[in-house]
Amino acid sequence: MSKFEDLPEQRRRGLEKMEEVYGFDMTDGAGDFFGYTADHLFADIWNRPGLSDRDRRLLLIGLLSGTGGADVLGIQIPAAYANGELDDTALREIVIFLCHYAGWPNGARLNSIVEETIAKAARAKARSEEQS
Repeated sequence: MSKFEDLPEQRRRGLEKMEEVYGFDMTDGAGDFFGYTADHLFADIWNRPGLSDRDRRLLLIGLLSGTGGADVLGIQIPAAYANGELDDTALREIVIFLCHYAGWPNGARLNSIVEETIAKAARAKARSEEQS
């Protein structure tokens, strides 16, 4: 049973997909921007057949890197890592590859996000092991 069961089907599907993609709890939002994001982008586009979520994420990371979208990369990279879509090696390879196509400054920003994501996960793992 979904926590979004009281919402219209389209919104429910969108919010469930947003949680899956981002890896954190979503709540229903207000306004047209949120509506289009949940109802169209996530309920429809992210649920289309033909590409996996990992495929979509790779395309999005490439696009965001090329356009300087570090703010959204700061959401997408940790989510891809937490969801197991991309590991340390893959993320670091993406940085090297995209530096040559998106430009070194954009690649450097991406690298900072990747390395912070990896370091944060390592710190969390170490804390967890200490508590065990």
